[in-house]
Amino acid sequence: MLQVSKVKAITLDLDDTLWPVEPTIARAEQALADWLTRHAPATARLLSDAPVRSQLRKAVLQAHPEVAHDFSALRLAYLSRALAHAGDDTALAQPAFEAFFDERQNVTLFPDSLSALAALAARYPIVAVSNGNANVHRVGLGAYFVGSVSAQSFGVAKPHIDIFHAAARSVQCDPDEVLHVGDDAHLDVLGALNAGMQTAWINRDAKAWEHPQTPHLTATDMGALCAALGLAA
Repeated sequence: MLQVSKVKAITLDLDDTLWPVEPTIARAEQALADWLTRHAPATARLLSDAPVRSQLRKAVLQAHPEVAHDFSALRLAYLSRALAHAGDDTALAQPAFEAFFDERQNVTLFPDSLSALAALAARYPIVAVSNGNANVHRVGLGAYFVGSVSAQSFGVAKPHIDIFHAAARSVQCDPDEVLHVGDDAHLDVLGALNAGMQTAWINRDAKAWEHPQTPHLTATDMGALCAALGLAA
């Protein structure tokens, strides 16, 4: 059971907690395809083939296991490899990535997210903890966060306990004084539980919980989380 009185800070997942990630990535992929069509048409044709895209991604992961946690580095390596295979200039990898990355920051929040963030930030310092490469400032939410710890910047990804401990240290809290909030049962809830944090599972789709360890709180959305914390959102 959640011990509200013990919570001094919030760590918060981003993708699929504050906004749906699949449509965001789909728009970013389309922006990339459009850019490649204009600037590297041979690569655009190559990447229109789904099996080729899959093979390239597997090859990049095999060649660069050291950046498996860094989606931006993987995307750049993937684009460079695709451009080389197609016979286009590999120097186009960076601007192609920027076309993808700009649109990747264009998120559509769940209806409950903004008011909940405002309510939470008024009481608690909030630190973003994400395996993805969304940037809270570029998506327009930076005012609600006191910091961000990403797999890309920190070097390890959730559910590794070190990334949760780093987020707790960033707000000068012990892990058990932090409530981690996220949608992913394994990456967010189990990872944070193993790190000694309290946990809130945002379960928007009424999924069944299938693990021996259980979250301290399950909420249908961010508004329900705020209500459980005694906040009006």
